[in-house]
Amino acid sequence: MRRYSIAEVRSTLKNRDSWWTVYFVDPLACPLTRLIANHTRVTPNALTVTSLVIGLGSAVSFAANQLAVGALLFYVSFLVDCVDGKIARLKGTGSPFGLWLDYVGDRIRVVFCAAGLAYGQYVLTGDVVYIVLGAVLAVLDLFRYVNAPQMKRVREAVHLNSESAAPGEQVERVPSKRLMPRVNRLLARHRVRSHLISGIEFHAAVFVVAPLIGAAALLPVSTGASLLLLANEVFIVYRMWLFTRRAAAPRESREHALIGG
Repeated sequence: MRRYSIAEVRSTLKNRDSWWTVYFVDPLACPLTRLIANHTRVTPNALTVTSLVIGLGSAVSFAANQLAVGALLFYVSFLVDCVDGKIARLKGTGSPFGLWLDYVGDRIRVVFCAAGLAYGQYVLTGDVVYIVLGAVLAVLDLFRYVNAPQMKRVREAVHLNSESAAPGEQVERVPSKRLMPRVNRLLARHRVRSHLISGIEFHAAVFVVAPLIGAAALLPVSTGASLLLLANEVFIVYRMWLFTRRAAAPRESREHALIGG
């Protein structure tokens, strides 16, 4: 069996990732990836399933009001979920089915953990607000991961239309990093992406940080994380809307000129 070095493992890291992953997960995920790659024949799909099982254990712990245990299990589940991708890139064993399994497994984990938190706190307090909170957490996560591929399809369609445009009429690209360029360059040097509040940070705040602080932190931390995630999604959609407007401008100008002629 081939032995991989830690440098080879680190070469599988994404160029830009969430700050939670960069600072709180990868430092453990890299040596764990090397250990698994060098001493086992575990496949990425097996790790994905393992991550999901651990995540369901987190949901059960939340439902039983074992918040610290649930937070620890959720973190371990996410850690293993990060390792499966690194193993796939390291050994070249990734597959389309593996991508699907990873995607769906993440959604199942979040929905069940949100339900577990809501159920556990409702049983403990009788306050229906926790049921509402669980529903909001699940809906926001599902919206985030349904919206992302649709926005990607829109951008791909715009680029396709741009390539078919006449010379001199290509779509003007909207610089994606024009806001606070110095800050963005600083983040890039540390592999941190510019969207500081996205799905991963949302999960970390709700299912790791808040439960570790205690039951009293669940509502304020989850509410704050939900609002920040929603604001981030609105901002991204707004930027996409600007992008599509700029893309439509050259074609509208050409059609107006033809009509006028």
